[in-house]
Amino acid sequence: MSLPTIKPSEARRLLDNGALLIDIREADEHAREKIPGAHHLPLSKLDEADLAVHRGKPVIFHCKSGMRTLANAPRFAAKLGETCEAYIVEGGLDAWRKAGLPVVSDRRQPLELQRQVQIGAGSLAFVGTLLGLFVSSWFFAVPAFVGAGLITAGVTGFCGMARILMRAPWNRSVYGARTRTA
Repeated sequence: MSLPTIKPSEARRLLDNGALLIDIREADEHAREKIPGAHHLPLSKLDEADLAVHRGKPVIFHCKSGMRTLANAPRFAAKLGETCEAYIVEGGLDAWRKAGLPVVSDRRQPLELQRQVQIGAGSLAFVGTLLGLFVSSWFFAVPAFVGAGLITAGVTGFCGMARILMRAPWNRSVYGARTRTA
């Protein structure tokens, strides 16, 4: 079973009438930008959550672009059961913002971890290539290493650079508890 999508304006109407909005993005994304009043339930914690307590009022799920939410709609439907009215915000937070609906941004929070990895990997590949061209061909090992890391991350789901960046000082406010126990 899948969940129907609704436009952000329809989601806003349902929220005004008591619906529950659930943000399935991870902590770093939610900390930086969110819809006011959205409850945070990261996709990684969905299996531990008890969504049955929300019966009786519509539940609306959202992510950044709507893709993660759509891909996981059968999981949400299974968690809620067939007695609960549930929807997905079409286009997610991006569409919500484009519709002119309120969004709370905290630019003091670090960039999302995925963007930090992209910036780090891109920078290493670029600088390694420049150094390989102008200093020593041995520096070409740097972009090769980065490429191998990206392939490993894509194939296995494990990203060493993300693990390192989670421990960076600017990420401690979001990942502090994880870094102490990891």
